Amino acid sequence: MGSFALRLDVAQLPFYFPAMLVMCGVALLIKTPTYFFFGLYRRIWVYASTNELRLITAAVTTASVLTSGVMLLLLSTKIVFPGMPRSAFGIDWLLSLVLIGGSRFALRILAEQSTTAPRNGKARRALIIGAGDAGALVVRELQKSSQLNLTPVGFLDDDRAKQRQEIYGVPVIGFVSDIADVLDSQHVDEVIFAIPSAPGRVVRLVNDACRLQGIPSRTMPGIYELIGGKVSVSRLREVDISDLLRREPTRLHEEMIGQALTGKRVLVTGAGGSIGRELSRQIARWNPGELVILGHGENSIFETLLELKEDYSSLALTPIIADVKDVERLHSVFKNVQVIFHAAAHKHVPLMQANVEEAILNNVFGTRNVVEAAIENNVERLVLISTDKAVRPANVYGATKRLAEMIVLDAAHRTKRAYSVVRFGNVLGSRGSVIPIFKHQIANGGPVKVTHPDMERYFMTIPEAVHLVLQAASMGQGGEAFLLDMGQQVRILDLAEDLIRLSGLEPGRDIEIEFTGIRPGEKLREELWEPEKTYDKTAHPDIFCSEHEDVMASDQLQTTLQRFEALTSDGRADEIISLLDEVIPGAAIRETPSPEITSVV
Repeated sequence: MGSFALRLDVAQLPFYFPAMLVMCGVALLIKTPTYFFFGLYRRIWVYASTNELRLITAAVTTASVLTSGVMLLLLSTKIVFPGMPRSAFGIDWLLSLVLIGGSRFALRILAEQSTTAPRNGKARRALIIGAGDAGALVVRELQKSSQLNLTPVGFLDDDRAKQRQEIYGVPVIGFVSDIADVLDSQHVDEVIFAIPSAPGRVVRLVNDACRLQGIPSRTMPGIYELIGGKVSVSRLREVDISDLLRREPTRLHEEMIGQALTGKRVLVTGAGGSIGRELSRQIARWNPGELVILGHGENSIFETLLELKEDYSSLALTPIIADVKDVERLHSVFKNVQVIFHAAAHKHVPLMQANVEEAILNNVFGTRNVVEAAIENNVERLVLISTDKAVRPANVYGATKRLAEMIVLDAAHRTKRAYSVVRFGNVLGSRGSVIPIFKHQIANGGPVKVTHPDMERYFMTIPEAVHLVLQAASMGQGGEAFLLDMGQQVRILDLAEDLIRLSGLEPGRDIEIEFTGIRPGEKLREELWEPEKTYDKTAHPDIFCSEHEDVMASDQLQTTLQRFEALTSDGRADEIISLLDEVIPGAAIRETPSPEITSVV
């Protein structure tokens, strides 16, 4: 009837009254079922959004078209009523849209007004990091909830298109890098981080700025936490290992690696370990003629095999279960092998401190066996994976790796083959390394156990370590020790605090840090470079090499190894340690106290 009243003069209404009654009846018969079909009677309209607006428009339009169609059909018969203005159909659609939509969205407006309650006292000022969907959700909740007693004062976002724009009346007032100035100028009481996909450097930038000014910060939990009904330390933000590196990851010169590996028969020892498995993955990308994965643990080799077969189904793969201490087995396995990556080693410092003989047998004589078998089978290239702990070693593990280096470099000088050493620092995320241990402790609610507040280490990611090894394999001509420029050493305490914050928690508040004391064989700081030596640049800007490492004369090295063999067979650990100090430059293993097995984590 409203459409007729808007279209006609008052004097004309009685003439069209029959048409009005018919149209009302038709509208009731058509529109009510149509609206029901579109679900307009099943919605909770206090939560109406643009989706509901589209739904209302579709329902009203469909109902008006059907109503108009029926009315036009009846008009064409000229039996029931004399006629009606065609414009009434359009007016009917417009009125229906306004009334149906307006009545429902009015419920949302009233609901929002009723939930915006006054704050309890002076509201605290909150700065939101991230003006995306998550940030908008945070602001909406802060505006609706009086219990939080927080008022959003602005957004920081690195999207230039959002600068000087507003979301729910809250302005975007700068970039994330401006946070220090904004915290001062806006008198912020709390910072809320609302960028779920932010890289670690951004999270660290925000957390560091807040910590310097004593302003609390919190991270918006993921949707999985909200669905779970609570936020707990067992459901943490997933931390990218590279977030903890505090420098840019190194890059590859891929063309050199392709020349060294493509079409070759390549063997990886220790292929079930973290480094060995990543080596196998990366080597597989270069389409070797065959990849042989060798390891002592059948389960880890089986897992590596399954992963490689799934990702590289056409690759020729040969799994070998063998021990590097079995020289006869190595001789048979190394036939026709062209490139070897020797990653098999015992690496846990406290355990090797308590098992000196096994460290010698596996790390020293195992390496000798690999080298001897490689020489006999005319292997073209061999790369030993070593450690920064081999420089001025203070523990049995580092000393055995330095002896292993000497064995490989001696073989390179004797045979003039491309046998070389790669030396790097700690690997983030490898099995038994500090990061998985810290993650487990954080997931259990703490405390995170750090040996000493000043403990420092060089760190790299597993892919970086493998990149360096592959690069060394391609560049090595024989007798080199390659080192990565790993930047500055990182404090373990800083690493622990970063990991806690990147997990969405706060050190000292959510997770405690406990200092347990330095373990036997550990240094406060590692040395990757020996100060009295010079290191040459290579074709890769992040890799240096030394061609003048301390190498014993071959006959002297063989005599020394025979002495170790006799001491090991007799189980004389103290004399082994004394001999290590005697033959390795800068070694100070005797000064290390006896290990306590309870200190091993």
